[in-house]
Amino acid sequence: MTSTTRSAPSTVQATAISTSLLTVPTPGRGFTDLTADAAKFIAEVGAGDGALTLFIRHTSASLTIQENADPSVLVDLTTALSRLAPENVPWTHDTEGPDDMPAHIKTMLTQTSLNVPVLNGKLALGTWQAIYLIEHRKRPHRREIVLQFIGSNQ
Repeated sequence: MTSTTRSAPSTVQATAISTSLLTVPTPGRGFTDLTADAAKFIAEVGAGDGALTLFIRHTSASLTIQENADPSVLVDLTTALSRLAPENVPWTHDTEGPDDMPAHIKTMLTQTSLNVPVLNGKLALGTWQAIYLIEHRKRPHRREIVLQFIGSNQ
């Protein structure tokens, strides 16, 4: 059996709260990589150590952290979500079209907010991780994501 290890704890005093609204046009259903936008925000606010919160202000799109190396992962995730919330079901809520209620279900199954540690001014994502907006609707939208850093400045 292997033993786990942990680095020594570090403590910083939160001296900054920085917030920005990111508006993202989506081409329709699929994944949009927000990692570069998040990293740019962290650099612009002079972040040291702390946490970045991302919050999407919609009920038919969501956020996730997923693999960024093999695009087939995103294809398979889209397929899985479509199987979990298909459009060819007689949903009661169908005023906005057959993709609307499935989009709400997909958002409920994923996330509307993410919290990413920031260490030494960098997002503490793993090697193959990226931050994605998932558009669950067929047609293009303009999605708003609140970015908020809480922590120390460099």
